Amino acid sequence: MARFEGKVAVVLGASDPASMGGVIARRLRDEGAEVVVAARREGKVRELADAIGAVPATCDITREDDVSALAALAIERFGRLDIAVNCAGEAITGAVADTDEKTLRQAADIHFVGPFFFIKHMASKMGPGGSIVTLSSITATLTLHNHAAYMGAKAGTDHLVRIAALEYGPKGIKINSVSPGFTESPMTAPFLQVPGLKEKFEREIPLGRINTSDDVAAAVLWVSSDEAYLTGQNLHPTGGHTLRRMPTPNELRRG
Repeated sequence: MARFEGKVAVVLGASDPASMGGVIARRLRDEGAEVVVAARREGKVRELADAIGAVPATCDITREDDVSALAALAIERFGRLDIAVNCAGEAITGAVADTDEKTLRQAADIHFVGPFFFIKHMASKMGPGGSIVTLSSITATLTLHNHAAYMGAKAGTDHLVRIAALEYGPKGIKINSVSPGFTESPMTAPFLQVPGLKEKFEREIPLGRINTSDDVAAAVLWVSSDEAYLTGQNLHPTGGHTLRRMPTPNELRRG
């Protein structure tokens, strides 16, 4: 029997097949789950859904009604919800001194308020054995220059996960976060074109390479499975990067 046979999963932030959300959704389908995939743009999420045999939906994580409707859709289509994974995100950059109010609120809405809605509404549709995972970031632990609002929001959500785990634990629902490092994905593709940048990150990783979307998916699927007896935790599938440091601004500028 496949690991997720009989389970129903929602993956938000899944539109590009090579993205973390896309790979997680495909892996869940491959291992037997019925999957609802969602993103803000209808066209791309529908293409992914057709390719992997999932149900498409549009959802903006910053809109509570959208997130509530997404959870309700899983119940409407399949009668249950067992796994919910939030991969929605945006690389919002800027130092503290350079971040205006609009940018700050955008980062907070996407990376803290949205995950709050996601946990709240997905948990409301789950029974015992349910699992919620939100993607965080290594930068909530190791600081990287020029990402102040993004890092602060991610760190806040990691603590929200711990609080929610205490609230929903008595109901048998697990809530965890997974923190990728610098990952080979469509979102990071422009950065990987910068000569020498990838090598500078890999120099700080004990296992010697930046992580891939498949590495992240493997961690998410394990923590979502019945095998994983943990809640309120933050996993780092980063090859040990948190044991060292981030490249400094000067190192990155040197090319």
